[in-house]
Amino acid sequence: MGAAGSGTLITDERAARLVAALGSRCLVLVGIMGCGKSSVGRRLAQRLGLPFLDADTEIETAANMTVSEIFAVHGEPEFRRGEERVIARLLQEGPMVLATGGGAFMSETTRQEISRRAVSVWLRADLDTVMSRVRKRPTRPLLQNADPEGTMRKLLDTREPVYALADLSVWSRDVPHETVMEDIMQALETYLSSRPNLSSGPETPAE
Repeated sequence: MGAAGSGTLITDERAARLVAALGSRCLVLVGIMGCGKSSVGRRLAQRLGLPFLDADTEIETAANMTVSEIFAVHGEPEFRRGEERVIARLLQEGPMVLATGGGAFMSETTRQEISRRAVSVWLRADLDTVMSRVRKRPTRPLLQNADPEGTMRKLLDTREPVYALADLSVWSRDVPHETVMEDIMQALETYLSSRPNLSSGPETPAE
């Protein structure tokens, strides 16, 4: 057994091997709102004995405003700039499981930072699944309009080709979060075993 930065014990050899293979890198979950990044991410972090952070929560703490308030007062472009800064900072804080907002991975700057300092996992989810989940949280700023389902469909069409640039993809479906977490563990094992040099840390760009 070992311990991670959160002080949580890694309780099995399988988790310990994955954490050792990650080395200094973070594990970043990307995907559309409602795909389960936070719910699955918390369970994954607990299983791996790593800290869990939600980028939106960290943005709200830094701004002392909710995401909805930032959108309303400053607009989406300013929110996205703050999101880039916060995620870049978090990625430098050592290994963790980081859940990002649905639009974060659209930023080329953020994708480059994630590529350098993390392994990215796209939690894929279909329209019906995400709509059934987001209806339970009516505060999503991008869905505050007369046709939230149409908006979500357009977001999926626009964003999925970019999410597909992530290192891994795992389907988030209507099953217990632990099942999706297990799927991520299996995908990670395959990915990390084929890339033994990942644990050496962020790559240095060629001159």
